[in-house]
Amino acid sequence: MKAIGFYHALPIDDPQSLVDLELPEPTLRDHDLLVEVKAVSVNPVDVKVRAGSTPPAGQPRILGWDASGIVRKVGSRVSCFREGDRVWYAGDITRPGSNAELQAVDERIVGPMPTSLGFAEAAALPLTAITAWELLFDRLKVQDLEPMTNGTLLVVGAAGGVGSVLIQLARHLTGLTVIGTASRPETREWVSAKGAHHVIDHHQPWAEQLQRLGISDVTHVIGLNHTETYLQQIVDVLRPEGQLALIDDPQVLDIRPFKAKSLSVHWELMFTRSMFNTASLARQHKLLRRVSELVDAGVVSSTLTQALAGINAANLKRAHALIETGATRGKIVLEGF
Repeated sequence: MKAIGFYHALPIDDPQSLVDLELPEPTLRDHDLLVEVKAVSVNPVDVKVRAGSTPPAGQPRILGWDASGIVRKVGSRVSCFREGDRVWYAGDITRPGSNAELQAVDERIVGPMPTSLGFAEAAALPLTAITAWELLFDRLKVQDLEPMTNGTLLVVGAAGGVGSVLIQLARHLTGLTVIGTASRPETREWVSAKGAHHVIDHHQPWAEQLQRLGISDVTHVIGLNHTETYLQQIVDVLRPEGQLALIDDPQVLDIRPFKAKSLSVHWELMFTRSMFNTASLARQHKLLRRVSELVDAGVVSSTLTQALAGINAANLKRAHALIETGATRGKIVLEGF
């Protein structure tokens, strides 16, 4: 089968940073589906793994943690899917990724693809939808807020892949006032279109902008990038007993200033359940099924902003280079081998 991978951690402009390969068909485990991959999207995690890890000598690493496709075979203990089903998923970072014609993936982290979307539109959503859902409902547990609570959520870096889905989920499934941060006209417009009640500029003082909106503080902050840079402003705008959840990887995260306000901190990694085979592993199947229903109901829309024809090394290099600029909006998708 065709696949794209790397043997050494190299800059994306190096000819060997990502290469086209021919590999054997994957072997299935009991709970696995063998999926014919139709489309993939590229996430910051792809860039981080490519740039920061070296596979064992002579063995390629296959990236890709967002895909849509068709089930071609099923393992002996599969119960939720059958051959021919259209599916979407993010996968497991400890196993070969979706940048391949065929991928083995555990059915418990796979969902039925929305019937209203094509493969490219669908591939833009799984990783970010799982991350956004887990941030809101598993980490911050916003569903447990008292009905009379005046909850306000500030999403830092709201125009990216996770933010684009999170804004939609928070607006439609919670009673929170949703505020996104974005700095460029096109990203501000994007965040508003996805459902944010308000948009502020993360490059300008936050408290002053919130005050102009008549908002004195916020109950929840979700940090999607540069959390370390914004830490003092997060402390300043959070209400006492408020909560921060983040997904990025600050080199240093000094949370001592959080003590006076009794602020709590939650870290989200959507691969945790598959990495540790947790008891809640199948929750990702259930939430992907629910998000699929929300897409088909018109509540959640795809965050695809750029599509490239062909899943190959050349196009993946283009996508990685764009992700590395840190200025992308929504998701970049590659379709078809």
